Amino acid sequence: MSQRSIGLTPALHDYLCTNGLRESALAAALRAETRQRSDANMQIAPEQGQLMALLLRLIGARRGIEIGVYTGYSALCMAEALPRDGHLLACDINSDTTAIGQTYWARAGVADIVDLRIAPALETLDAEVRAGHLASYDFAFIDADKMGTIDYYERCMALVRPGGLIMLDNTLWDGRVADDNCDDESTEAIRAANRHIAADDRVDIAMVPIADGLTLAYRR
Repeated sequence: MSQRSIGLTPALHDYLCTNGLRESALAAALRAETRQRSDANMQIAPEQGQLMALLLRLIGARRGIEIGVYTGYSALCMAEALPRDGHLLACDINSDTTAIGQTYWARAGVADIVDLRIAPALETLDAEVRAGHLASYDFAFIDADKMGTIDYYERCMALVRPGGLIMLDNTLWDGRVADDNCDDESTEAIRAANRHIAADDRVDIAMVPIADGLTLAYRR
């Protein structure tokens, strides 16, 4: 048996999805619609959405933050895992892509859970801080512009309660974080964020090699 995480061949990924994936019909439909877009690589993998939803149920999450909504698949996965009186503060700057998600949220009956804010995420998060909502959220999911990751993380550290969970996407960045020949801004920003979180003794962490890398930071 290997002592390293295995890579998924197409055949093994198909096996995983056939035997281990539970996905609502509307989530599958949204994923299929998004797959037709030229920027479809921005969407998370379905097994990642399933894992995130499971983690939210395990911690009894009711209130959360999403930074970077895209077409709304991850928001749908998370909102479906929240109770009927749950709340997901969803931050994005693109009203066109998020409009796709809004259609599916309404069809899934979770439109009242997802509170979409079209504005720079730091503006929305800073407003939450000023409003006194410190430690009032159970979780956050960060999947936005990589240069802002550390700032997003620090705002979420203020807003997420002890015992809550911060999840960060793309932390393995298709392997580019380990390629010395890659020195573009996004790659360097992800490396810096990974180092920042690894050294943060306020959290317990696991960098999970699922999809493009998902870091879990448990707020102590």
